[in-house]
Amino acid sequence: MPAILELPEVRHRVSALTVEEYHRLDEFNERGRRTELIRGIVIEKMSKSPLHAAIAKRLYDFLLARLPPGWIVRREDPLTLKDSEPEPDIAVVRGTEAEFFRAHPSTAELVVEVAVSSPELDRENAALYAEAGVKEYWIVLGTTRQIEVYRQPQGGHYRAVQLLALDDSLECGCLPGIRLKLAELLT
Repeated sequence: MPAILELPEVRHRVSALTVEEYHRLDEFNERGRRTELIRGIVIEKMSKSPLHAAIAKRLYDFLLARLPPGWIVRREDPLTLKDSEPEPDIAVVRGTEAEFFRAHPSTAELVVEVAVSSPELDRENAALYAEAGVKEYWIVLGTTRQIEVYRQPQGGHYRAVQLLALDDSLECGCLPGIRLKLAELLT
């Protein structure tokens, strides 16, 4: 099925949904699986391997313990963007939980995706986050023990991309005091 979407004559006939239309759907699709909206297309969420779950939990705990007041860390919760509603593994946003009782955040300071089996999709989603003004985007490549860091969003793209390896440390450019040793996260 995915190959059919690569055909131009099919791609332009896909019936895309708006974010508002997506909100009117059930939380689960007809097969009982969770979904997210990416570029107007409803996509089933992937299952999570033990490696994916462990890395995401470590990162969530790490960030939660270090964020100053006025910031919240969200885990697998939606961001409502122009034509998409992704549910990144982690998003750090300004504000309080109460501010998001009626609407999901429309941007974040930092978004993190853990990619064990889907790095291509996560790289494609970089444009979504850049368009939404997400200041920093990390793709944690669990199997190769690397992190791709995207910074400086402009015109729907990130102007700076960096690949960090296991021996490196990552200093977050948008959140003060967040410094992560990759070896502590990925081993």
